[in-house]
Formats: sequence, C-alpha cells, structure tokens
Amino acid sequence: MSTILFTLGRWAYRHSWRVLIAWILLLGIIGGGVALFMKGTDNSFTIPGTEAQQGLELLNRTFPQASGASAQLIVVAPDGETVKDQPLRGEIDDLVTRLGDIDGVTSATSPFDEMVTGLVSDDDRAALVQMQFDGTSTEVSHTTVDAVEKAAADFHANLPDGAQSALGGDLFAASIPALSIVEVVGVLVALFVLIVTFRSFAVAWFPLVSALIGVGLAIALIFLATAVTTISATTPMLAVMLGLAVGIDYALFIVSRHQDQVRAGMDPEESAARAVGTAGSAVVFAGVTVMIALVGLSIAGIPFLSTMGIAAAVAVAVAVAVAISLTPALLGFAKGRVVGWGGGMLQRGVPTRRRRAAEVDAAATEGDDAAPEPEPAPAPGPVAPARPNRWVMLVTRHPIIATVAVVVGLGIMAIPSASLHLALPNAGVQPPSSQARQAYDLNAEYFGAGSNGPLVMAGTIVTSTDPLGLMDDLKKEVEAIPGVKRVALATPNATADTGLIQIVPTTAPDDPATADLVRELRSHHDEWQDEYGVDLKVTGYTAVGIDVSDRLGAALLPFGIFVVGLSFILLMIVFRSIWVPLKATLGYLLSILAAFGAVAAVFEWGWLADALHVTRTGPVISFMPIILMGVLFGLAMDYEVFLVSRMREDFVHAVRARGGRANRETAIAAVRSGFTASARVVVAAAVIMFAVFAAFVPEGDSSIKPIALGLAVGIAVDAFLVRMTLTPAVMALLGDKAWWMPRWLERLLPKVDIEGEAVEHERAHADWPEPDWNGALAADDLEVRAESADTDVVLFSGAHARVADGGTLLVTAADPHASRAFLLTVAGRIAPTSGLLRVSGHLLPGRAAWVRAHVSVAELTGSESPLADLRRALAGRTRFVVIIGLDALTGADRDQAAALLRDASNAVAAKAGQLTVAASARDLGAARELLADAYRPKPDTLRLDTSAALDADTPTQVIPS
Repeated sequence: MSTILFTLGRWAYRHSWRVLIAWILLLGIIGGGVALFMKGTDNSFTIPGTEAQQGLELLNRTFPQASGASAQLIVVAPDGETVKDQPLRGEIDDLVTRLGDIDGVTSATSPFDEMVTGLVSDDDRAALVQMQFDGTSTEVSHTTVDAVEKAAADFHANLPDGAQSALGGDLFAASIPALSIVEVVGVLVALFVLIVTFRSFAVAWFPLVSALIGVGLAIALIFLATAVTTISATTPMLAVMLGLAVGIDYALFIVSRHQDQVRAGMDPEESAARAVGTAGSAVVFAGVTVMIALVGLSIAGIPFLSTMGIAAAVAVAVAVAVAISLTPALLGFAKGRVVGWGGGMLQRGVPTRRRRAAEVDAAATEGDDAAPEPEPAPAPGPVAPARPNRWVMLVTRHPIIATVAVVVGLGIMAIPSASLHLALPNAGVQPPSSQARQAYDLNAEYFGAGSNGPLVMAGTIVTSTDPLGLMDDLKKEVEAIPGVKRVALATPNATADTGLIQIVPTTAPDDPATADLVRELRSHHDEWQDEYGVDLKVTGYTAVGIDVSDRLGAALLPFGIFVVGLSFILLMIVFRSIWVPLKATLGYLLSILAAFGAVAAVFEWGWLADALHVTRTGPVISFMPIILMGVLFGLAMDYEVFLVSRMREDFVHAVRARGGRANRETAIAAVRSGFTASARVVVAAAVIMFAVFAAFVPEGDSSIKPIALGLAVGIAVDAFLVRMTLTPAVMALLGDKAWWMPRWLERLLPKVDIEGEAVEHERAHADWPEPDWNGALAADDLEVRAESADTDVVLFSGAHARVADGGTLLVTAADPHASRAFLLTVAGRIAPTSGLLRVSGHLLPGRAAWVRAHVSVAELTGSESPLADLRRALAGRTRFVVIIGLDALTGADRDQAAALLRDASNAVAAKAGQLTVAASARDLGAARELLADAYRPKPDTLRLDTSAALDADTPTQVIPS
C-alpha cells in the first residue's frame, strides 16, 4: 500500500491543479444532486421488532386516529383567573375549531370536551388543546406544521395580559441541529495551532482547506442519501464534527512529515511523495480503524444507529481520500516554500543550507580565502531531534509514579460514570427560549411531569362481547399500578376490535422510574391475557424511546468486546507484540470510562452545567456511549500508531546496530527518542481535535452536546495522559520485553506496512543495481527462510542474479524446495527474508502486488496437465513467466512446450518487447535442450546455496496470485 500511496502522492504533486479542480467539480456535482433529490432528515427513532414498535403498527392499522403524530398547545390563565372564564374559554374553543379545519390535522380536542378528562389542571389555571395528525412526524407536511404554528401564534397574540401559551408535544419535541458561530471558534483555534506547529501562515491553511472540502463532500453525500433512505437529523452534525477533526489531523500528519523532510534537505517533490507513502500509510490505517468501529455500530441492530455509523464512516473515508490526494496537490502549489520560520527560510525556493553551499561555491570562484566551510549534506528523510523531550525523560525516570498517578487519576474521573442514565432527547433538553421547552415546563408545572410523556397500551379486543366494560376493567387494573398518576383515556375504536389506554405516569418521560413503569406494565401481560383475553402492548413515543435506550444499553457489552478485541488484534499486527497492544487497549478503556465520567458529572450531577450552557440536567442521549466508544477507539489507535511506531522503529535500528542484541537501556532509549520525534505532531493533533469537539458543546444541539463533550474529554485524556504519559511509563517498565511475541503467534498474524517501510526501502535503493537499469531480474544476497514448528529453516541464501530483458535464467539446487522458493519469490508469491530483488523494474517486496499481477507462474512438477498449466501461464500479455520443474517435460510434451514458448516469445516481440523466462530444473541438459528448441540457446544458470533440507510439510508462506 505504501508504494501505491507514494506513486499517488508524486502524481498529485505534479498535477496540483487537476487534483484540486477534480475535487471541487465532484463537490459541485454532488451538491447539485442534493439540490435536486434531497428529502430532508428524520428524527423519529424506531426499532423494528420491539414491543413499542409492534404496538404502533397495530394502532396504525386499526386505530389510525391515535397512531399519527401528536401535538398540544397549553394555555395558562392570568393570576386570579381560570381558563373556564370568558373570554379566554371562547378563544380556546375558536382555536380548536381553526386547528380542526387545517388539512392534515385529523382531530383537535377541546379541553372542555365532556368525553375527555385530564385536559384542565386541578386548579383550572391551565388547559391543553390536543391535536392528532395524519401520519408520523416525518410524514406531516411543512404546510400543515406552518398552519398550526400560525394559528398558535395568532392565538398567543390575542391573549389577555398575564396569560401564557406554548405549542409543544411529540411533533415539536425534536430540534434540528445547526452550526453556530462557536464552531467557527474551534476552527480558528485549529488554525492557530497549525500556524504554531508549522511556523508558517501558508502551510497552516493546507490541512484546513483539505478538511473543509472533505467535510463539504461528506455532508453532501449524506443529504443526497436521504433520497433513498432515512437519516436522522443528528447524523450530519456528527459527520461535520468527526470529519472536520480527522480531516485536519490526517492532513496535519502528512504535511508535518513533508515539512520535516524538506527542512532536512530533501527535494520537495520527492518529500511530498514520501510523506504520502509513509505518514499517508498510517493515515489510511487509522482511518480504516475508525471506519470499522463506526460500521460496527450496526451490532446494536438499530437501523437509525447503523445508518448514523455508516454515514460517519463515509465522512472519515472521504477525509482519508482527500488527505492522501489533495494534500500533496496543495503542497505542489507551495513547492519548496514550506519550511516556515526557523526551519531554513527560503530564497527563491532554495533552503538556507543550500544557499550557504551556493555562497561557498561563489566565494571559492572569486578566490576568497575566507570562504566558509561547506556544511555536510544531510541524509535524506527527517532528522531525529538531538535532545530528548523533557516530559518523556521525567516519565521514564519515574515510571511507577507516573503509571500509578494516571491510573488512579482516571479511576477517580470515572466514578460519576456509575450514575450515567440514558434516554432519547425530548423537548425538556431544548433551550429555555424554545417554545417546545416552554410548553414542556408549563405542562410539568400544571399537569405533572408525566404528562409530557404519556404511555399507550393497545391490543386486539375483537373476542370481547362487552368492549366498554372490558376497557373500564383494564383501566382499573392499570390505575392500581404504582407510578401511574391517572388513565386519561380507555376506549375501544369505532369497530370495537382494538382497545386503547392512555396512561399518564407520575414521572417525566426520561426519568428512570418511567422506564421501570413500562417494564412493570409489561410484566402483567400474561396475567391480563389469561384474565381478559387481550394481548396488550405498551407503546407510544415515550415507550419507543425506552425500548431504544434498553436496546442500546444491551448492545454496549458486545460492541465493547468487538472494539476492544479489534483494537488488540490490530495493534498486535502492527507492533508484533503482546504487551504493547494490551497496554494500549487497557489505556483505551481508561479513556472511555473517564469520558463517561465527565459527561455524567456535567449532565447528571450538574458540574459546570451553567458554564457549558446545559439547560437541564438528567439522562443523556441513548447512543452517546456507543458513538463515543466507536469514534474514540479509532482516534486512540491513531495516536498509539504515530507514537509507538516511531519507538519501535528506533528500537529495531538500535538492536541492529548492536548486532541483534537488545537490553533494557536500548528499549528505554528508543522510547525516549521515538516519543521526542513524534510528540510535537501528536500534541498538535490532539489540541486541534479537542478544540473542534469542544466548540460543539456551549451552543450545540442537545443531542450533540454530550457526545461532543465526551469526545473532547476523551481526546484530551487519551492523548496527554494515556498515550503521552502512561505509554512511555509502561514501556520503560517493560523494557525490551515490550516487544516480545510468541513465534507461533507471529507466524499467524499478517504483516502490514503502516509506516511506509517499503517506500523508504525503495527510495534507498532507487539506483540499485545501477541508475536507469532496465533489466528483467536483479538479485543480490537474496535469502528466503521457511518457518517450521520450532525454528526458521533457510531455503536458500546468498543468491545473486542478473537477467536482461528477454533473457532466460535456469535455477538449480540440491533441494527442489530451494529452487521453487526462489522462483516463487521472483514471481512475488513469497516475500524475501533479506537481500535485494528487482523484477521488471519493481523492487520487492514493496511492489509485490504489481509483480504478482504481471509475472505468471506455471508449476509443472506433479501437474496432471503440465502443458495446460504452461499454456495458461503464457496467455494474456505477460512478459515474464516463471516455470517450476521445466525438466519434468519429456518427449512430445517437451516439443509442445518448446512450441508454446516460441509462439509466446514471437507474440510478445510483436507487441511489447521480449519474453523473459525463469525456470527451475535439476536436469540442466534437458532444460537447455528444450529452451534451444524455443530459440533460447544460452540461458544463464543460477546454482542456489541451500543450507538445510526441508520436509514436505514445511510451509513457505506462498501469497496467492
């Protein structure tokens, strides 16, 4: 992957305008699609299969006038008067008539209707006008809503002095999240951090431009998707918040690597390509982990949450794609002007050190004896800082104190999480200026907290011979249950086949006691079914919210196991260690618990609630924990990879320098140097993410506030306490044992290159075997080992070969495993253990994917139809063919094989050049004779040095074509 990204980065750098225009055009095209096809978002939360949803479906079929969206208008009389006094009562009656005439309103119930009770408060100061609509809240047209709001506004304008009215209910309970000026402050903070980090005004804009284009495209895609699916109103805001944070950070990692390399003297074009190939590889890995975690939200089995996770994953995917393509294009506009203050100011695009060299040459030309000595040319790539970071020195000198302090501190932060309660948002969490919030508060004041969230019980009563008597009996049963304030309505429908009971609890809809009441009502299901023959289901808006919260709570454990398990496995693959992933995973859990604790302290306990503009304390939105776990997982892995991969790189280099010997001092030195080299960019990334997330807290939507706060606290805790304090402390305690892994486990795990080692390897040997070499095969000191049960067995070692384009190589060895392994290595099917190998201009193992696609293999030894296998290998446009067991062909098969090779050689020569053949044979005479018949009379011969014979069962880790 890193070599592909390297090629992409170089191409984007060279074609900056094309890349920028392509992204802008794509944004414009999708934006046009949004304008044409967008249907809008939906804040209705449903879970197919739950009892509440089944009850709504029953009402929709048999009691449609009670199944649609509902709303209510509360009227409060002035002090000393009642709602029954004229002229207020007459105005209320007129309002009811006007509302009932609105198209889309199926019924408007007067509080003075004799058939209904409970719509006038006990002190007669307040009254409720109830409305029922045709369809769910998402199906009610804007025209209907506007007409209701206008009628309510006109009514309010004509009220006598001291009277109050507010429009609320389920239809108006959900607010649509919107951006505010405070979020812009977060972006400005990010810009300031970027300026300080890069020490450049021009370069600081690159990550912001990249992130903003990515966010715009992601949001456009989400709104376009509303044409074919239902998307909640919270989803776009979550995508903005997440896409902006990761978009800035991903571009930051690439630009930072590029700037360091240019400061070290690397050519800007080469540097941009390498930055994308190295830092870009880590960006892709980090992005994929975030996407996997977000898509994993579907584990909960809740459609709206699955859609939210997929949409957020799309935002991250777009951020990754923009970062690895648009960022190098923007660097192409800057050329060499990226060094910044104090990093070698530029003069016409030439770094200071180069300018100094030019001054040396000029002085020498003029004969100036006092000419300054030229500075030595720096090595390519970033230069490690000379002095270790003071913080990591302090932490690694006192690792036990640092470890205990972090663990105890985060444990204390996590204490409030034990009191965290979950619920879906309602009008009670909206700002006090909201009319729906005012209606909610007035309703709770005059009718009790439970009136804001009535419960509904519905069931089929078709078998009853006395529907009215049955509903009266059920009403008495329900009223006897603790937690029920009153039964507002108990009636059959017009056809007497479905009964409906409307229950007003004593507690608010998001109070845990209301959820207990729902469970208590459901616990009587079997009892009432046996006694009355009615299958009653508890439903309604409040019950749906409770079911969603219960389902989300039940999904937390399996999702947590999924995320923690995935974290452990991914980090084992990356770092080839047991202890590092274990430490990272436990650190992630500490970060999550601390974030939960901070959210509970603010939204449950009320700490800093006023400062953060939290209008009402209580339960937080149900999907906050699972969203927080998924997003923070990816971001935590991001910091872990960027910090610890540099530590591992320095440790491996130190061990090689010591002849393969490792000790505790070497490991601690690698921790310090690796931390110092990567701390600056990680600090900048964490501060930017914290600023972006924190900006959504003060003025954010009630649904977004707890998620944003949790992410902001989680990022700060994970980056500064877990990754930059706990990680070096634990690594110092473990020493060289931190990199231990059982041999059997290492053999099972796939190998990935997330730090671009293949790119560094390729660029370091760009001129090997010689500049502009265009032969078919070159190998120096090539070695391949096979892993057996107890140890590694050398298949062959010290292999040297040069084959010109169109040439032929015959490979022989005492052990046929060796020659087969060599040819499979040449074909990209086996990764070389050491040495150098270039096939058709491509250096392996970095370009193995290209080689596998262009070098065909024919295994003739033991084949039932060797000629068919050879014919298949020579088909297509292959210019390089590997033949294993060439001397296995005899007689007529040999003649036909020679003819096949001759025809293939002629076909290739007519189109693309010459056919190169590499073949293994123990009988060299027979192989040469066959090749002579194919007009290849003088093949080169390679005799492999095999160190040990192998059993037939010894694996060779062949990579499938």
